[in-house]
Amino acid sequence: MLFFKTKKPILSEVREETQDNVDLQIINKMNQEFAISLDLNETLNTALQIIITRLNAQAANIFLINTKTNKFECIASLNQEHLDEYQLDLKDGVMGKAVEQRKCVRVGNVRKDVREIAEFYFDLDNKTNFTTYSVLCAPLIAANDCIGVIHCLNKKTDEKLFIEDDRKLLELLSTPAALAIRNAKMAKEMIEQNKVQKEVEIVGEIQKSLLSSNKKESFPLAGINIPAKVVSGDFYNFNDLGNGKYGFGVADVSGKGIKSSLLMSKASSLYSCLSKTNFSPASLITQLNNEICETISRGMFVTMLIGIYDSNADNLLLANAGHEPPIIMDQDGNFSNFEEAGPPLGIVKKTEYKEYKINFEKSSMYIFTDGITEIKNPEGNELGSKGFENYITRFKDKPNNERLKLIIDNVLNSKYIQKDDLTIVVVDSK
Repeated sequence: MLFFKTKKPILSEVREETQDNVDLQIINKMNQEFAISLDLNETLNTALQIIITRLNAQAANIFLINTKTNKFECIASLNQEHLDEYQLDLKDGVMGKAVEQRKCVRVGNVRKDVREIAEFYFDLDNKTNFTTYSVLCAPLIAANDCIGVIHCLNKKTDEKLFIEDDRKLLELLSTPAALAIRNAKMAKEMIEQNKVQKEVEIVGEIQKSLLSSNKKESFPLAGINIPAKVVSGDFYNFNDLGNGKYGFGVADVSGKGIKSSLLMSKASSLYSCLSKTNFSPASLITQLNNEICETISRGMFVTMLIGIYDSNADNLLLANAGHEPPIIMDQDGNFSNFEEAGPPLGIVKKTEYKEYKINFEKSSMYIFTDGITEIKNPEGNELGSKGFENYITRFKDKPNNERLKLIIDNVLNSKYIQKDDLTIVVVDSK
């Protein structure tokens, strides 16, 4: 909340003419000042300075409606403190009446007004060390929505009481103030959104750097990841272990958005670190599960498949934690699936995962996330495993890197609509 000190008022720039002309000039001046500022703090300061000076009020506040709590929140104040410590009900006091009636309300003398209004101000005065005598309150209405109120207290006269002309004037002044506050508030939100978007883009770039780069054509592994948005909940990694062996891991984090992407980054970092010293898929995936279980948010999990390809022995070692069964195509173009799997990572700590050895001669294995098989066309039909296999068959003779790009491009060019991250890793036996 902002507390302002008075400064040289804008009113000094207005010629002394008839009061009606002066008021019109004030409104024009407000519009001019507001037109050149989209800074919310500056707009609030300007609005309160003009209003409190013209009305000769002792104090003035701006309360905006918090749509989440359904309460009034004081976001700016002149000459009255501590209001930011309280959230006021939308039905309380004159502010509630102004919102309900959608017009400026005047209480000539709080001490003689209706009991509920008097009690409200007596209670608020005790909390803020302020004595309220008279009140003006105008709703802030912009684009037909009431976004809050301007609240003025005590005229600087011997009687300290506002009159009807004051009410009419505040009603006039509240219109340009409401539009300006709405525009400044929207500008602030857009700036914050852009800032968040920039941060998201940075996260996306960091995530890309965590993925393995495709190697020369003779390398038996290749991968591709197309995020549905800027950040991804998918991950893959592969590396040369030496002696004709190659390690790889593919993962998919539950959910979408920043939360999922952060968990993905954690899982990928853990994998990159632990895989340098642990060459057993079962042992590695068990270790990853224990680490992820320590900090994972409730309801989230990670599916992951880890493997080692031994090109000398023509076999694969695989361990699967709830991931999609990979598709294997043999040299004759026949397809099969590796179905064995344990529970996803992050659900049950100390789960012991099993390791499986399969023959892998003159074959290709495709490890993927469900974004590829569950992608839908405009009619709502999924691509499915069979559709995916058709694309694999179509481009099976292409180098692995080119093959994956062709599969993804052709799926998307066939009017399938991407709503989830698309990730494929292929392992080709030599």
